[in-house]
Amino acid sequence: MTQSSDEPIRKWKRVLLKLSGQAFSGPQKQGIDTPTVNAIARDIAAAREFGVDVAVVIGGGNIIRGESASVGGGMDRTTADHMGMLGTVINSLALQDALEKIDVQTRVQTAISMSQVAEPFIRRRAVRHLEKGRVVILAAGTGNPYFTTDTAAALRALEIRAEVVLKATNVDGVYTNDPKKDANAVKFDEITFMEAINRNLGIMDLTAFTLCMENDLPIVVFDITKPGNITRAAQGETIGTLVRGKDS
Repeated sequence: MTQSSDEPIRKWKRVLLKLSGQAFSGPQKQGIDTPTVNAIARDIAAAREFGVDVAVVIGGGNIIRGESASVGGGMDRTTADHMGMLGTVINSLALQDALEKIDVQTRVQTAISMSQVAEPFIRRRAVRHLEKGRVVILAAGTGNPYFTTDTAAALRALEIRAEVVLKATNVDGVYTNDPKKDANAVKFDEITFMEAINRNLGIMDLTAFTLCMENDLPIVVFDITKPGNITRAAQGETIGTLVRGKDS
């Protein structure tokens, strides 16, 4: 069937969507705001209906940040990070519930064992779920302390052979400076990994960013607060900022 000219042309066949935990708190700034999660779920469902395989990694910052609890609260870092991992599982279950209420088949896989709650992360099983049209939510980070969920997103994307990491933020792309603080900040439509590193733009933590760069895995940074943007990004529309290798 020939695609009509007004339909978007899918650029990505499989994507890894990276959501911050903060995205789930909505106007509350903390915890889980159900209407916000439901809106995110509808957007993911629309991308899935278009035929894009969608895997998701969610942070836990709306519940607890391991690094903050350690540095600011004096908690043992490993313990704090494990608590943060559990926060990501809570968010993952919330998203699974929202997706399944709109008839999207979903599986949660965790990097730490909790078989009564979710499947363990098994790469081949995750890929099979995606091939069957299910949304796969990859929880508990990498399962190791001292690693962020950004790093988990980069790692899982490579493991499941995603074509891109879609990094959802509260701004519409990457700027020369923080646009909320600098009215003269300029937005990049595209930027290379090395340019971003040289400019110290802090798009992701350096471990995650280097992992993407070394494996030529592009990143799209976009605004999640605008309805429909997850679907647009997953379909390969030109939104936000594309971070790519020099020759991509």
